[in-house]
Amino acid sequence: MFSIIQAAGWPIWPLLLCSVVALALIIERVVSLRAARVAPPSLIEEVLGVTQLQIPSGEVVGKLAENSLLGQVLAAGLRTSQADPRAGEARLRQSFELAGRHAIHQMERYLNTLGTIAAAAPLLGLLGTVVGMIEIFGSQSPGPGGNNPALLAHGISIALYNTAFGLVVAIPSLMFYRYFRGRIESYVVDMEQASERLLTHLVNRAMPAGGHAAHAGPATVPPPVASPASGKAKA
Repeated sequence: MFSIIQAAGWPIWPLLLCSVVALALIIERVVSLRAARVAPPSLIEEVLGVTQLQIPSGEVVGKLAENSLLGQVLAAGLRTSQADPRAGEARLRQSFELAGRHAIHQMERYLNTLGTIAAAAPLLGLLGTVVGMIEIFGSQSPGPGGNNPALLAHGISIALYNTAFGLVVAIPSLMFYRYFRGRIESYVVDMEQASERLLTHLVNRAMPAGGHAAHAGPATVPPPVASPASGKAKA
């Protein structure tokens, strides 16, 4: 490996740094975006069951917020309902939206850096290729016997190694970047559905006994969790 680095010349060092950073970010996101830490499948059913008779205590809501990112979103609505048992749909939806934006920000953490590495690595490889071509032309001199085979071979090594290493760094980085984006979109949909169910449940609980509300079914206004692409609530 060290001989390859020597043959590739100084342009390989920025690519090596990018590869180390990309690997660290990929491992961190794989761990952080597990379903157990973002949106446990059975969490919404447990919350609906606990809130069937009454809103749980602040301690229970705090533990819910520590459970996962989805728990933070659901806990935000429960805290609003605790503070004002008669809170309307608009106020509850706003609390869900704010918590949802924060959750999306947490899920998208470091993804811009990974995407930048995926875009920049081929350009750094191209830079190494240009440096190698300069070395190749520098090995040529006018007159018979003016070629320097050692410089020619070194220039070719710089060009080829940097091009190859740039692609080796960029391709996995781009693949994981797209994978994480898709995973986040899936989590956002799950959070929207869970938040909408809890929102309807809390609104129905806040209604006067015997009242027939327009909120008995699923709400038709935009869901409470913002989309990562737009930063606004989906319609």
